[in-house]
Amino acid sequence: MEVEMKIRGLMMDPVSNLPIVLLKDIGSDTVLPIWVGVYEANAIALEIEKVSTPRPMTHDLIRNVLTGLEAMVHKVVVTELKDDTFYAVIWLEREGHIVSIDSRPSDALALALRVDCPIYVDEVVLKNSKQAANMSDRVTAEELRKYLEGLNDEDLGKYKM
Repeated sequence: MEVEMKIRGLMMDPVSNLPIVLLKDIGSDTVLPIWVGVYEANAIALEIEKVSTPRPMTHDLIRNVLTGLEAMVHKVVVTELKDDTFYAVIWLEREGHIVSIDSRPSDALALALRVDCPIYVDEVVLKNSKQAANMSDRVTAEELRKYLEGLNDEDLGKYKM
């Protein structure tokens, strides 16, 4: 089963100094942090902040290609968590045919923002990410999860690279 999520914001991990995309369950307080690369976080931040660039960025190009091909993105799904790596699928339709495209979550999320489609996370991924945090011998992972779940709008502020 899939759980619908929204991008709650972006922040920097104080331990690894890597960007984190925060996904929040629209029906509960569950938060899923996904660590992403700097360039991927920037692509997401540009769309969150509605910053226009003089030329299309990669995810804008993908949106434009899909529009030109008359393909519609129905949803993106974070489908798997394996060896601390998240996996995603972009579901689109063209000429009545449903197509699934393997994707990194960061790319799927950046595209979802640009085409305004729903974002889902497989329930098993949410369960496994909680188990991984609980089984970790690093207390910081659980502390970070509690911290992330307690964030409010003022805490997030503007994302800076």
